[in-house]
Amino acid sequence: GDEMAAEHYDIAVIGAGIAGAGVAAELAPHARVALLERESAPGYHTTGRSAALFTKTYGPAVIRALSRASEAFFDAPGEGFADHPLLTPRGTVLCARADQIARLEAELAELGPASRIRRIDAAEARQLCPLLRADYLAAALRDDESRDIDVDALHRGFLRRLAAAGGATRLRAEVVALEPDPVGWRLALREGEITAGVVVNAAGAWADEIGAMAGAARIGLQPKRRTAAIVAAPDGVDPARMHMVVDIAEEFYLKPEAGKLLISPADETPSPPCDAQPEEIDVAIAVDRIECAFDLTVRRIEHKWAGLRSFVADKCPVVGFDPQRAGFFWLAGQGGYGIQTAPALSRTAAALVRGARVPSDIADQGVSAEALGPARPGLPA
Repeated sequence: GDEMAAEHYDIAVIGAGIAGAGVAAELAPHARVALLERESAPGYHTTGRSAALFTKTYGPAVIRALSRASEAFFDAPGEGFADHPLLTPRGTVLCARADQIARLEAELAELGPASRIRRIDAAEARQLCPLLRADYLAAALRDDESRDIDVDALHRGFLRRLAAAGGATRLRAEVVALEPDPVGWRLALREGEITAGVVVNAAGAWADEIGAMAGAARIGLQPKRRTAAIVAAPDGVDPARMHMVVDIAEEFYLKPEAGKLLISPADETPSPPCDAQPEEIDVAIAVDRIECAFDLTVRRIEHKWAGLRSFVADKCPVVGFDPQRAGFFWLAGQGGYGIQTAPALSRTAAALVRGARVPSDIADQGVSAEALGPARPGLPA
């Protein structure tokens, strides 16, 4: 027919969670960028449900490297990014029962002598979190450098930075088809269509579905559901100064949250991509494990939710152009680390989209394009 030409962008980013918002903000000063979000608000799924902690000691080596490379941004994101600090002190106690001591020693050995984390006894652990039961734990690891992340402020800062650089955020813009086009890609949206030179797939749990739509091989993304709940602190106990407590085998955690306690069984239940909902059994398991480890009786659940953390086989993010589909760029598989790695991963992805190298300060921490790329060994493609 004679319809108007579709609106054209240099880069279309699919998914306005932390990954898409971050990379779009980094690209917008250099290109005409559209950030496409199928929900009516950005960050509806996993980003908005994260109990994010900034720590340089969790996850595979590349995650720890990206976290180290993100710290400078968290400490100084630049003028006008947020009206208060993105990180606030928290501290973490990794607790071990008598039967878990070998696990604790293995963790300490892996962190190595350069680590600031040290082994402490049960008495010291209870000073940091007085709710811990005296008879529960045998020893613990103390990490005073971990900090709480204001996820909402980080996400909104990226979205504001995108807008300030002239980028467009389009809500209720679900991508229903992706076709190669002389200019790169034609994206059919639920309403209307656009074209783009490059498509960045930052669709979270749905990234493999978007990849399949583009005719790319699957990366083997497995979303895993994690449950959390908010409960009241016991009378007379102020959680504000407490360290977060994480079981050494990650069977539960307890985190102070706005005068209350956030609890989780640290579940990792495989799930299809969906609007995840908490299952009663997982909430019950959380309460059982928490009541076992802490002097705390949960009388009611004030709020409960679940989110999906999406992993590929080696648990490292997948960042780079698809080997088969020209102009189709993956930004997926952040697992449970997408918030704390967002500053460095956004800059890395934006550089690679533009055909540049991994930024030198990030490369210096040990991050390489090869280790992140979709063609690396161990992925199904």
